[in-house]
Amino acid sequence: MTDLWLTLVESMNAVFGEVHVMTAWEALAVLLAMAYLLLAMKASVWCWAAAFASTAIYTVLFWKVSLLMESVLNIYYMAMALYGYWLWTQGGDKHQGVKVTTWSLKTHLKLIAVTGVISLFVGHGMAMYTQAAFPYLDAATTCFAVMTTYLVAKKVLENWLYWVVIDIVSIYLYLSKGLMLTSLLFVLYVGLAVVGYFLWRTALADAREANALKLLS
Repeated sequence: MTDLWLTLVESMNAVFGEVHVMTAWEALAVLLAMAYLLLAMKASVWCWAAAFASTAIYTVLFWKVSLLMESVLNIYYMAMALYGYWLWTQGGDKHQGVKVTTWSLKTHLKLIAVTGVISLFVGHGMAMYTQAAFPYLDAATTCFAVMTTYLVAKKVLENWLYWVVIDIVSIYLYLSKGLMLTSLLFVLYVGLAVVGYFLWRTALADAREANALKLLS
């Protein structure tokens, strides 16, 4: 009986120790993710450095809690952080970085339709062949986040509206897996995504006004 008790205590200590370590790494990832979002709202190129570090941590954390597609998604985020940095500094016709732009409703409807179909196929595959938790929701947030991250790199204004929906769904996923700090982060993300949309819309309007003045002068 004593041996059983000691084994139980040791097991509990190991679990709490692992949770403590995961929470510490999660906290660091949250801080870096917050820095990314705040810098992205200001269209600062340094947002991509914060994104790279944060997603590297989340890649490991999500793998440990069996959110497989979320883990794969963060590997993609790391690559997009490098691409985004290059595009914001060297992209564009004059290689001076891309500017905020907007895409038509028709284009967005096509993106939503195509991404939605891909999400269903990926979710079905995950449900059939993996142990992933919430395969269809996991696949949907992953596929739409892949598409939306590309829109961020291209500085497409409407990316912020996609993030509002993605973040709301992600809150449910993370709460169900006990990632409390990340869940709270995504609640804040929803509000900041709305603010980001209006900041970028103002930047777009200012750029258009400046271009109009140049044409008149």
